[in-house]
Amino acid sequence: MIGRLRQNWRRLRLGTRLALGLGALALMAFAVVGTALTTYMRDYLSAQLDDQLGLAQGGQSKSIATSGTLQGKKYYRWYYAVYDVSNGTPVLRKPEESSDLPSDIADLTSVAKAQIASGGHVLRTETLAGEGEYRLRGCEVEPGVVLVSGAPMGDIDETVRQLVIIEVVAFGLALLALVVLGRRLLRRGLQPLSDMAHTAHGIASHDLTDSAARLPLRAENRDGGPEVEELRTAFNTMLEHIDDSLAVRAEAEQRLRRFVADASHELRTPLMSVRGYADLFQYAAANVPEERDRHLARLRAEAARMGVLLDDLLLLARLDAADVETPLRPEDTDLVDLVRQAADAFRAGHPDRPLTVTVPPSPVRLRVDPVRIRQVLDNLLTNAAVHTPPGTEVSVTVSVGAGTASVRVADTGPGIPEADREQVFDRFYRVDKARSRDRGGSGLGLAVARSLTEAHGGTVELTSGPGATVFTVTIPLGAVSPLTSP
Repeated sequence: MIGRLRQNWRRLRLGTRLALGLGALALMAFAVVGTALTTYMRDYLSAQLDDQLGLAQGGQSKSIATSGTLQGKKYYRWYYAVYDVSNGTPVLRKPEESSDLPSDIADLTSVAKAQIASGGHVLRTETLAGEGEYRLRGCEVEPGVVLVSGAPMGDIDETVRQLVIIEVVAFGLALLALVVLGRRLLRRGLQPLSDMAHTAHGIASHDLTDSAARLPLRAENRDGGPEVEELRTAFNTMLEHIDDSLAVRAEAEQRLRRFVADASHELRTPLMSVRGYADLFQYAAANVPEERDRHLARLRAEAARMGVLLDDLLLLARLDAADVETPLRPEDTDLVDLVRQAADAFRAGHPDRPLTVTVPPSPVRLRVDPVRIRQVLDNLLTNAAVHTPPGTEVSVTVSVGAGTASVRVADTGPGIPEADREQVFDRFYRVDKARSRDRGGSGLGLAVARSLTEAHGGTVELTSGPGATVFTVTIPLGAVSPLTSP
């Protein structure tokens, strides 16, 4: 039974629980107030009756002293008994009227005995046989004479009974109004919570498996107090965070699909070339031996090209997972020396493009991975050579600023279209979609350069226009990114 009541209680809505709990507290308060009020009223009426008995006996004492019996000044349904107590034992005097005494006077006699023992007036509440509850008072009229008067308490009981009925009815109506109105007020106050629950159900029914899934629902109801507003703000902040996470996930999935498609396409070309030159090598070995070495060289060149592509992909993957495995080995390095080495290699590989190098007179010491920074410089210089016509001037400038060192690689080529500037660092992206892979590369050079620079805690910025393209690499002095280990 108790378990079923608990289950039913748990099924109730929060507003109903609060209203019932408020009603229970109000009921306890009403019970305390009603009990105190009833007790006070009964004590007050009893005290009034005691005073009335005392005043009545004061006037009746004169009549008894004068005539020996009680005459006149009697109240309806009151009882009077006069006792002679000169010898220590109460002896009842004959009453003026038989109706002055109840059928059983034992309780009155007991009060007279108590008065003899105490010497002062005595008050008692007794239940007289067949008469009900009476308030008895005994006092000494004169030496040796005691008067015992009894007043009915039925009027007091009836008054208290009516008071209790009035309290029960009034408190019951007040309790009912409190529960009903409290339930409505609580329901209105908790409406924002219901709206949040409705929003949560709407989100639960929303398909989040779609890569383009977003959360358009928000809790917008502005009712409620500061606590509800705080909860609503936290709820909406959580939804914004989830929505942003979904957007990031969708973008990551889109980039992953594009990356896999591009990587598959890029690897497919050298693999097809390797397969074709392998077939030609097999044919030449059997039929045209003098062509065998040429086909073998082309086969090695395609394998090397595919190896470079795979190395770049592996490097990017390791940079993406730098918190697990670091691809950098930092050491104290002179940036000026690295720039000069890259410039010498560029002049040797591209003699048709004049190169100007401007460096500070003193070394620029950095704690970087020299191999990777050299790779960044080579990629930027190679990009300038590949995407500009022969004879284009290229310049490299090293400068030191406030806590940073910068390398500026510029060319005077045709520039990069504005629509492509934000995507040139994306993997496998080419400005010229029709450019062959033999000349245009795999589209990973700038992506590798940016990732390696960011792994060192630096940045790569691009500014371009007709006749000028500038890549600026900025690296902090004396430290590398937290993603690397010393």
